[in-house]
Amino acid sequence: MNQQLLAHVAAKSLRAKMPELAAGMTVKVSQKIREGEKERVQNFEGLVIATNGGSGIAATFTVRKIFDGIGVEKVFPLHSKNVVKIEIIKKAKVRRSKLYYARDLRGKAARMTETYVNENVYDEEADKKAAAELKKKEEAAAAKVEAEKLAEK
Repeated sequence: MNQQLLAHVAAKSLRAKMPELAAGMTVKVSQKIREGEKERVQNFEGLVIATNGGSGIAATFTVRKIFDGIGVEKVFPLHSKNVVKIEIIKKAKVRRSKLYYARDLRGKAARMTETYVNENVYDEEADKKAAAELKKKEEAAAAKVEAEKLAEK
C-alpha cells in the first residue's frame, strides 16, 4: 500500500520531456535561485561527469566546471522544479559512464573529442508558451463552432 502511494506521488512529480543526459556532455543548466523574496535564474555551464539514480524521481546528474582555476561541481536533481532549462551544447566521445578522473586533469589533458550539438532539450518557459498558444487556438475553434451554431438558428 505504502509503495503504491509513493509510486503515485513520484509519478506526479516526474516531468514528461527530459533529456537523455550522459557523461561527456557539456550542458547549460538554468536554475531558479531564491534570495529572500526575490527569485532569479542562474546558469551553470559545464561537463556532465556522472548521472545517478536511474530514470525515476531520484535521478540526478553532476556537472563540473572550472571557475577562476577552481573546480566547481553541482549535483542537480533531474526532475526538480528549480531546474528551469537544460541545454545540451556539446557531446564528447567518452568510454566511461563516470568521468571522475577529469577532476585530476588540467589544460590540454582535460580536452575531449567533441561534436557541437546546441539543442535546447528542456525549457519550462517554452512549454508554458506553447500550452498557452494551444489553449488560445482551442478557445478560438470553440468560439467559431458556437458562432456557426448561432448563425444556423
